[in-house]
Amino acid sequence: MMNRRDFLRSFALTGGLWVLGESAGPIFAAPDQGTSEWPNHPFLQGNFAPVQGETTADNLKVIGTLPPEMDGMFVRNGPNPQFPPLGNYHWFFGDGMLHGVRVQGGKASYRNRYVRTARWQDEHTAGKALYDTFQAPPEKRNRANTALVWHAGRLLALYEGGPPHRITVPELDTLGLYTFGDKLAYPFTAHPKVDPATSELLCFGYSARTQPHLQYSVINAQGDIVSTTPIDLPRPIMMHDFAITSRYTLFMDLPMVFTINEGLRLTFTPELGARIGILPRHGTGDEIKWFETSPCWVFHTLNAYEDGDEVVLLACRFRQYPAAISFQPRMSAHPTDGKASAATDAPFLYQWRFNLKTGGATERPLDDISTEFPRVNEALTGKQTRFGYCGRADGVMFDGLIKYDLVQGTSEHHVYGEGRMGGEGVFVPRPDATGEDDGWLVTYVHDATSGTSELVVVDTRDFRAPPVARVLLPVRVPYGFHGTWITNAELARQQP
Repeated sequence: MMNRRDFLRSFALTGGLWVLGESAGPIFAAPDQGTSEWPNHPFLQGNFAPVQGETTADNLKVIGTLPPEMDGMFVRNGPNPQFPPLGNYHWFFGDGMLHGVRVQGGKASYRNRYVRTARWQDEHTAGKALYDTFQAPPEKRNRANTALVWHAGRLLALYEGGPPHRITVPELDTLGLYTFGDKLAYPFTAHPKVDPATSELLCFGYSARTQPHLQYSVINAQGDIVSTTPIDLPRPIMMHDFAITSRYTLFMDLPMVFTINEGLRLTFTPELGARIGILPRHGTGDEIKWFETSPCWVFHTLNAYEDGDEVVLLACRFRQYPAAISFQPRMSAHPTDGKASAATDAPFLYQWRFNLKTGGATERPLDDISTEFPRVNEALTGKQTRFGYCGRADGVMFDGLIKYDLVQGTSEHHVYGEGRMGGEGVFVPRPDATGEDDGWLVTYVHDATSGTSELVVVDTRDFRAPPVARVLLPVRVPYGFHGTWITNAELARQQP
């Protein structure tokens, strides 16, 4: 089984090829010929291994008590290859599968469904893999396996190399590609942002082969693209995430650079420097203001907000990439265990402050525990939040969750327990909540001893305590990427 260093190195080798579907050379090679046998492959073993088939189950067993006021559906996306792969393989390239748990009246049901992409449909009809993992016709590269967004009464499954796929809920059926009335003319980020104040959806797309390399759009509350702004970049880069405030949109021009020679390559090139661009939300590309920062790499932002003349950005920052990391396993709840110096390459929660009047910028780490997959209470996206939540990195996934008090500069840890690993914690606000952190984090946790999976519900106001509920799932849920919570009220407003 691979260690965390090899796992993160493979991210760097394939990160941008996630988008473009082009080979970066041997990456955990799988058999080159068609076969009905699954290869002995690190991303096809343990809880990375795919589950076969689609399942629907009601009245699931619950350890503890599901909060009676919790009413909605948690859906998480992730890779789950339908057939043994052809050629090289990487976790990023499995077919998208959605895993959903519907919670209502203290009871829970589960279903998992593949996203019916064009590639999935071709291979499903053939009964075998038809396309090399990294090389396929452009229309067959979209795996729809990365994230989800709910906007304007629609659930969209996302993959930053192409358009979203529209999904019905709670069925999790695929309706097909969604291109906003044919107005989407570029790849769609896996991490769009919804402004809770205006209900606008902000998104971008990047391209290595065409200029401008970056396009940015504003989508109104009704789901219509109202503006698209090209933004000039000096070179083609990978840009996995971005951030918004009430008035501005932030773009990260980081030195993860595409080069086109004999094929396409992605290289971290720190000597090129790094900068953050701040653009008025409805501004044009020439209104963007750039701030120089120290070279780094960022997969995911936590949030951004305005503070007087300054704009503040919070994200999980890698000093360099690929990351050479060595960790000691941590199985206790003490935040002093397993610390890694902020001078190492591990991802840490980090803060930048940009002064719009003076043009100055400052930056600093906020913790020395490695974290990723950051989330906030999304009712405060783009505004200053007191609390943030991250996965606590250990091994190749997360051994627990961290709750940050960004005002007090403190943190609390919720640890899953020995042999248990989980994913991103998604915040679910309590109806009629009395504070920002009044709610729960939900995530899928895998128990290596039993080989089973659970939906875990953690009370964010009693964070160190055992979960208030553990929903035992009828099938194993492989490790995956990003999810969302859809309330029952939102489900009722789903567009036809």
